[in-house]
Amino acid sequence: MTSCAHADGSSVHAYQQPICQAAYRNELEEVELFLAEDPNKLNVKDSFGGDTPLICACRKGHIKVASYLLSREANVNLTNSKERTCLHYAVRRKFSFLDYLLIIILMPVLLVGYIIMMSRTRQNERLIRLLVQSGVNVDAVDYQGNTALHYACRMKSNSIVLILLEARADPEIKNKDGESPIDIAHRLKFGKILDMLKKYT
Repeated sequence: MTSCAHADGSSVHAYQQPICQAAYRNELEEVELFLAEDPNKLNVKDSFGGDTPLICACRKGHIKVASYLLSREANVNLTNSKERTCLHYAVRRKFSFLDYLLIIILMPVLLVGYIIMMSRTRQNERLIRLLVQSGVNVDAVDYQGNTALHYACRMKSNSIVLILLEARADPEIKNKDGESPIDIAHRLKFGKILDMLKKYT
């Protein structure tokens, strides 16, 4: 997987597998056509980076594409070259530059910016719940030893931390730096998250 950068500093992925590129770009009809032509492309790994179509969709939070792939029984537990699953990317997803720009511009206008921010956040929560319901391993670790819960704690994503804990994510798994999600919340002084983690210990 190669990448280049926009002027805003965000990266653009150029996948070798057309179905991966379509999933990343939220082109549902294209994804459907590719699978109609060759169902074996459902879990194909791109030659650069090893992303599957589902991982590509989750990188960008494209819930419709992800839902379709899951309805075709895409494997939620496949990993890429960084040993990350689709859940890692769904949890790690941040607002894009354009999202932030819209929020800043529209915030004074009847709280439209706030509504956009909450809508994006809730959509990502729905995606994570969908992956959990589809049997994703919530305790899968990447090449740094991080689980999805490590990333949710680091990003102070209270609602996502709760979703993962309710799915029985382990708050005591240590990464390669020797830190558990509990350690991260304690180090960063995220009191509310720390209380949630201890409750599920």
